[in-house]
Amino acid sequence: MFWIDPTYFWYVFIPTLLISIGVQIYLKSTVSKWSQVRNGAGLYGIDVVKQLFQRTRLQPIQVERVPGEMTDHFDPHHNVVRLSDTTAGKNSVAAMAIAAHELGHVEQYQTGSALIGMRNFLLPALQFSPTISYIAIFLGLWFNMTNLLWIGILFFALMVLFSILTLPVEIDASRRALRLLNEAGLLVSDQDRRGAKAVLTAAGLTYLAAAVTSILQLLYYIHLAQRQQ
Repeated sequence: MFWIDPTYFWYVFIPTLLISIGVQIYLKSTVSKWSQVRNGAGLYGIDVVKQLFQRTRLQPIQVERVPGEMTDHFDPHHNVVRLSDTTAGKNSVAAMAIAAHELGHVEQYQTGSALIGMRNFLLPALQFSPTISYIAIFLGLWFNMTNLLWIGILFFALMVLFSILTLPVEIDASRRALRLLNEAGLLVSDQDRRGAKAVLTAAGLTYLAAAVTSILQLLYYIHLAQRQQ
């Protein structure tokens, strides 16, 4: 089984565990640091969003507050930006960067980003890919059916591709966030710029870690299929 396979333990479990822990520690420490630093404009996260709508070419959409920490997201289905209480109600550099990042996603949709288009193309398949993938892989291994195992790997590969495409989408949203903040004149000092970049970079690393984890998992499944032949 996977959890006692030395190949899985040393080449998948340990690397992904270390990467995940390292990235989460770095993200939390970075966000915590810049959450204690007031942004130069003195704006709360919710006000940053309002100012970006007013001072840039973004089309204003609904903004809601949601409970929790780091629960910020843009919901394209309902066309609404949701900011966590810790982002909406703080006037820190971190809150400014996180709020702007979500508007980076808004701009992607409003301008018809090709990256978003490619990722969304896979969404219908992802509704059933996880279930089919894990069932096929489990049954393929259990009954020693290599063809069924490869079918499971194929569907798992769709999830990996989605994870890989998510990385440039998030990087692009952060790039747009910094540009929007500059355009609106909200990056008042070098400290604002340095802090915003640090927070956005740390957040982006979480998606890199997810992509690496999914790739290692895929390679392990391929290894099992080749070993079964």
